[in-house]
Amino acid sequence: MAKYKQYDYSQGKFIPIHFDKQILPGTFEHTLHYLIDNELDLSVFDLRYSNDETGAPAYDPAILLKIILYAYSRGITSSRKIAQCCEENIVFMALSADTRPHFTTIADFISSADQEIIRLFLEVLLCCDEMGLIGKEMFAVDGCKMPSNASKEWSGTKEELRHKKEKMEKAVRQIIKRHRETDMKEKDKGTIEQEEKYISTIKSKAKKIKEWLKDNDDKPGKTGKPVKSNITDNESAKMKTSHGVIQGYNGVAVVDDKHQVIVHAEAFGAAQEHDLLQPMIEGTRGNFKEIGSEMDVFEKAKLVADSGYHTEGNIQMVMEEGIDAYIADTQFRKRDPRFAEVDKYKERARKEQREFNGTKLLYHPREFRITDDKKYCICPEGKRLYYKATVLINGYKAMKFHGRKTDCRVCEAREKCLKHPDRTEARQVAFFQGRSEKAPYTFTQRMKQKIDSIKGRLIYNRRLGTAEPPFAHIRSTMGLDRFSLRGKKKVGTQWRLYCIVHNLIKIHRYGEGFA
Repeated sequence: MAKYKQYDYSQGKFIPIHFDKQILPGTFEHTLHYLIDNELDLSVFDLRYSNDETGAPAYDPAILLKIILYAYSRGITSSRKIAQCCEENIVFMALSADTRPHFTTIADFISSADQEIIRLFLEVLLCCDEMGLIGKEMFAVDGCKMPSNASKEWSGTKEELRHKKEKMEKAVRQIIKRHRETDMKEKDKGTIEQEEKYISTIKSKAKKIKEWLKDNDDKPGKTGKPVKSNITDNESAKMKTSHGVIQGYNGVAVVDDKHQVIVHAEAFGAAQEHDLLQPMIEGTRGNFKEIGSEMDVFEKAKLVADSGYHTEGNIQMVMEEGIDAYIADTQFRKRDPRFAEVDKYKERARKEQREFNGTKLLYHPREFRITDDKKYCICPEGKRLYYKATVLINGYKAMKFHGRKTDCRVCEAREKCLKHPDRTEARQVAFFQGRSEKAPYTFTQRMKQKIDSIKGRLIYNRRLGTAEPPFAHIRSTMGLDRFSLRGKKKVGTQWRLYCIVHNLIKIHRYGEGFA
């Protein structure tokens, strides 16, 4: 039989350690250690302390930044876990020089250093610029919606939250009434304790809502109507994502196309991205001016964004400011010849979805066939709909056809053809014939013409490879799947810290002297 040497993982060994020897050249921690000690100006953090004459010595911000940024690069966001790593992990010990800061010190540093982190972001951006990692030829703006440290259970308008509180109070009254009507001795002791615990929980929730309603008002929306507030974090927002509805923030970034360096980053508690384009453009301009760029960076650089940022006002803004922008509209893909047959694949999915939800599957206008002379069209049941008029709908000419009441009233397919068969007498169909010459030539039309050109499509096609990799890197590789803080200021700090780590890794991989 084979014979092997004995080994035991549970044994310990005392060995001498030189911390500077543990930070090996060629690793990310070595790049991080060198940049913070030699390249980044951290004097802005000195203003946080006034203990030069009295008071205890503070932890050096360089030490705190090293362990926090290194922890974020490994997907560790909990201040308790970071503090634990400083006691157990040799790399964290080396970066912190075995100073072992308490988790409260780490948490306070992250949550209160918002202005200092903005300056740190600019310092790292300056390093990227000096190393030639920023091309300044094209920027892509996009956002990443992530849940925050707040539950959507506590969202609603004041009226909705008031109604929720009343339902909770009613539930408590009903349980108490049932207790009085029932002989408590006949009940199991465990059941009694469980119901009392349930009553206590509901009462505390109702009290929480009551106190919030007393001190807060509805958040006004763009139209003046109230939007949903959140009791836990009122600066967060309910957002629709591919993974369902979340309560969180939108981490938005402007990314350079050369090495996907993030040139501006900010977190917003806004479900829609329409109003975020202008502040991101202004923030990018301001960042480059802060690091010494004399000219407007958008004088030569192009800007690309997806349809989430498309509004008539945004298009007008970028055109009037002279920005060479390529912002897709919601119909951009439908005009792309490569997606010409996409609807036939979507139709099956829509049919299956409607059958699953039990909703009606109506005849689509594509199922109506217009004749060559355009005097009438034929419905799926073989009946004629006659030409009524050519109208203007949103700047487009549309030929409207109207069915006969005598045909539609007795048609057996009324349920499949009309959305409201009980009050609609006959079906109408409109066939669009293109844009009207009389329609005003809007900024949106100018952008459509620009982005539909061969050059426009080639430029816009680079958006995906520019904007998406940083989000994949931050979410999948570095493990930021949710914001662990509350409030726009604190969440914005955490988002910038992750973007700083992303840019530092770019320096580590591509920067002169590190690659």
